[in-house]
Amino acid sequence: MDYRKLQNGSDIRGIALGEGTSLTAQAARDLSLAFASWLKQKTGAQKPKIAIGTDSRVTGPDLKKACIEGFVSAGADVVDCGMASTPAMFMTTVTDGFLCDGSVMVTASHLPANRNGLKFFTRQGGLEKEDIAELIRIADTAKDGDNSGSVTQADFMSVYAKILADKIRDATGKDKPFAGFKIIVDAGNGAGGFYVDKVLKPLGADTDGSQFLEPDGTFPNHVPNPEDQKAMDSIVGAVKKTNADFGLIFDTDVDRAGAVDKGGSVLNKNRLIAAISAILLKEFPGTTIVTDSITSSGLAQFIKAHGGAHHRFKRGYKNVINESIRLNESGTDSQLAIETSGHAALKENYFLDDGAYLVTRLLIELAKLKKDGHSISDLIADLKEPVESEEFRLNIGEEDFKAYGNRLIADLTAYAEKEPSFRIAPDNHEGIRVSFDKDHGDGWFLVRLSLHDPLIPVNVESDEKGGARIITEKLYAFLKQYDKLDLSPVKNYLGV
Repeated sequence: MDYRKLQNGSDIRGIALGEGTSLTAQAARDLSLAFASWLKQKTGAQKPKIAIGTDSRVTGPDLKKACIEGFVSAGADVVDCGMASTPAMFMTTVTDGFLCDGSVMVTASHLPANRNGLKFFTRQGGLEKEDIAELIRIADTAKDGDNSGSVTQADFMSVYAKILADKIRDATGKDKPFAGFKIIVDAGNGAGGFYVDKVLKPLGADTDGSQFLEPDGTFPNHVPNPEDQKAMDSIVGAVKKTNADFGLIFDTDVDRAGAVDKGGSVLNKNRLIAAISAILLKEFPGTTIVTDSITSSGLAQFIKAHGGAHHRFKRGYKNVINESIRLNESGTDSQLAIETSGHAALKENYFLDDGAYLVTRLLIELAKLKKDGHSISDLIADLKEPVESEEFRLNIGEEDFKAYGNRLIADLTAYAEKEPSFRIAPDNHEGIRVSFDKDHGDGWFLVRLSLHDPLIPVNVESDEKGGARIITEKLYAFLKQYDKLDLSPVKNYLGV
């Protein structure tokens, strides 16, 4: 098959189960053989050392087996880490005793259970989309090698978890800093259950009430996704029911996370960004926080009020990470790159988007705050949140959807420049963001083209009741001329 269809930006993604299977065992084998060959070229290692792990998806074991066959065929020495998290797989490349040349995680993050994918790492971080395209080119003509590789098993998750636990001990000065704390985890039947037994319990936490820790790739309870309302309702309910001090929720492969404070106060999206920003700005005054494009105006004000600079960039976790790295290289300190989805990468942690590391940082602060009777929510008490917030996902019924979407955004930009009540944001890097004053909706909209899918996501926020409708009506007056755009979500909202 054409492996180019499996490329999803800087990852490989496809249907791995049932009708329309595209990510086959053969595809995984070919791409892994290509990765081993690519590593030889890049590192000069004739027998590269490659780690591999899977999340809880039912297709993970077979795809991992196929990947290992490709590695061994190419002469690579393989470290099979079993059930693992995506961030842990990167850490195999930089952790003493392992120091792998590369690694692969078999995961499709929060996508449905019939999907799966491959994420590739070197010691420099995750591969870029150009690297994935090169792997695909190599895979198209790859031939089996001398089959001289080897396979060993390793419990790297225990090593990785100890790194996190030791960080908390070092920061708090206590062997069991969470004695007297009740901290629960919702792993959504993904790979995040390790955080209970390998991090929280050794640190003294009471974790009774944690849920869905058992790996189950059918995800019977809820989608493991901190952005999903049902998932967040689940952990909020558990925190309230158990009267926990803190609740944690991970996505399937633990590169994203969300949290819930005592009493059920949710920490995700803008609130999560504000919380980790407040922590880092105390340690790194003036640092620049890089976020994706859909963050609220109130978050920008919050970061500024806490002494930082807010740099709103594009959607896509690799985009915000690479922009933060670019800023640092150009002389601007940037300690954090974070998406509203929960992808958070800290400069101090290799700019690795790691949900477990993110919550570890939150828990260190929690231990300090609780001594004085405070909570994480107190850190963001001055965060101004929108009164109304809406998101519309408008499908494009045009084969060349990128050209159609880009033309629409260009037309909207020209339209906005002529409309007296439209104020185009000067610091926007994606699509078009337009603000409105108190007389015209008191908020903003962002219209952008999806990175990979044939749709136009639209975000609308307002600081007054009824303002989101006013802004949406102004936008609809423009959008309704586009007959290839499915406007039913907007029409349903407006009742037109």
